[in-house]
Amino acid sequence: MSNPPNLAGLLESFFRRRLIEQRNASPLTIATYRDALRLLVLYTSSRVKRDPCRLEVRDLDRDVVLGFLEHGERHRGNGPRTRNARLTAIRSFFRHVAASDPASLAIAQRVIDIPSKRAVLQAPRHLSAPAVDALLNAPDQQTAAGRRDYTLLLFLARTGARVSEASGIDAADLRLGRPPHVLLCGKGRKERVLPLAPDLARALEQLCKERRLQACDRAAVFIGARGERLTRFGATHIVRRAVRRAAAHMPELRRTKVSPHLLRHSLAMRLLQAGTDVVTIQAWLGHANVSTTHRYAEADTAMMRRSLELAGVASRPAPRFQPKDAVLRILEGL
Repeated sequence: MSNPPNLAGLLESFFRRRLIEQRNASPLTIATYRDALRLLVLYTSSRVKRDPCRLEVRDLDRDVVLGFLEHGERHRGNGPRTRNARLTAIRSFFRHVAASDPASLAIAQRVIDIPSKRAVLQAPRHLSAPAVDALLNAPDQQTAAGRRDYTLLLFLARTGARVSEASGIDAADLRLGRPPHVLLCGKGRKERVLPLAPDLARALEQLCKERRLQACDRAAVFIGARGERLTRFGATHIVRRAVRRAAAHMPELRRTKVSPHLLRHSLAMRLLQAGTDVVTIQAWLGHANVSTTHRYAEADTAMMRRSLELAGVASRPAPRFQPKDAVLRILEGL
């Protein structure tokens, strides 16, 4: 009789067989699930006072998972969306546990049944055009690192790409002849082609020449200090560094929490305000559902006000109420 799989074996088979071989999950999905389960293992190890290599599936029961999710909210500042994303990864792993280790079925089912937390859908924030320009002017283009930073910021601002999409492009994904465009690989391995603005095409061409990249090279366009492909954390650091420099003469940047994703929101709002239809913006940003794109229209109060003016709804002010009773006239006049 064979021994039941241990936790280490289940984790390895989950990533290698279920995610990579069976589901063909994207590198971003694998990294997200890995980070969530790594944090859960570390939390459980600290809670039960045993090394991670000595943990068993029964150590990761429903109470421990709930404690882990609550710990993330209280001590790591996780919002409902982050909590739910980590719960999704944990549920996926325990579905694999239920299929691979029948003895752990009851434990797995109790974890799978943990409900998601309802998240408040906030209106997307965005930067004004002058604030975006201030960020683009922040890097010192007299240095190689500054030119890399400028091109990355310009790429995020002009394409609205996700960080993972920007860091994932190779020289072979660029077509810098006329008309210039780039091939992006988004969520779920979905590909889309985006046009490149002239200033972005020039910056990418100069960066590729400087790094001696050929058009057919499967080599990263954006790299870190050690020559490796730029990571999400590296891109975030570049944005924050630009914010610190630009905030000196742009008060808007001092009041706003700026992330690479905020540049994506900012481009979406500019496209919407320029009259681009929502379906085109959906295709541009790679949204799976058009309802996600509609959030930008709901957030643009300036466009709503213009719509009222064009419709003539707000053109005539309502007549002021005039009370007929003497007592009411006295009270209204106070």
